[in-house]
Amino acid sequence: MNYDSYNAITAKRRDRILTLTMNRPEQLNAIDEELHEELSRIFYDVAGDEKTDVVVFTGAGKAFCAGGDLDWIDDMHGDPKAFARTVWEGKRVLNSLLDIEQPVIARLPGHAIGLGCTLALFSDIIYAADTAKLGDPHVSVGLVAGDGGAVIWPQLIGYPRAKEYLLTGDLLTATQAAEIGLINHAVPAGQLDDAVYGMAERLAGGATNAIRWTKAAVNLGLKQVANAVLDTAFNFEAMSQMTEDHKIATQAFLNKEKPKFTGR
Repeated sequence: MNYDSYNAITAKRRDRILTLTMNRPEQLNAIDEELHEELSRIFYDVAGDEKTDVVVFTGAGKAFCAGGDLDWIDDMHGDPKAFARTVWEGKRVLNSLLDIEQPVIARLPGHAIGLGCTLALFSDIIYAADTAKLGDPHVSVGLVAGDGGAVIWPQLIGYPRAKEYLLTGDLLTATQAAEIGLINHAVPAGQLDDAVYGMAERLAGGATNAIRWTKAAVNLGLKQVANAVLDTAFNFEAMSQMTEDHKIATQAFLNKEKPKFTGR
């Protein structure tokens, strides 16, 4: 499998382990139009890669992913066609993470926010540096948490906690996230690679078919939940993308101001 067609994602192989890195470090790997499109197809490509038994999914530099690029989001405001394509791609991203049979280990060197957090939580095993923060603050920019947060948070930490964090947009430290079961492990930053690649090597050296099919079996229930929720959640997000509050919030964040919501 050749990954040369990808610009915003780099692929590096070590034996049977493939490391995929979102590569916009200056922007904290915030997801723009190009990265979003590439995420919508990378895991489908890896699923057919006969040389890969385990995937490590990470971000370059200090962060895993800061969520959606605000300039890109602002440009889409009021453009149904652009947002419709984003919704189509978004469903592909999440479904591809559920469908890929190779185990995906998320490596979080730093913050995972919004869609970045969703990408981590849809992975199979999640390791974060204990300095990282995680959260889904869609509501902070006047948007519905429609791109996966409404699916995965309740499955991992239960509905009451999930609603508290999704309705407020509050962030958690990696240590807090591990304590409540949102992620698997929070480790000192200097030990992150040893932990991640130690697990990757263990899985790569295991019974490959048994591991893949166990993942597929476990994910069947999650796929049913996801398919029941995602269309409605994305539609609500699309509706919220048209609101005045969303425009106010994105402009405020771009200007480093606090948004003053109107409820419209």
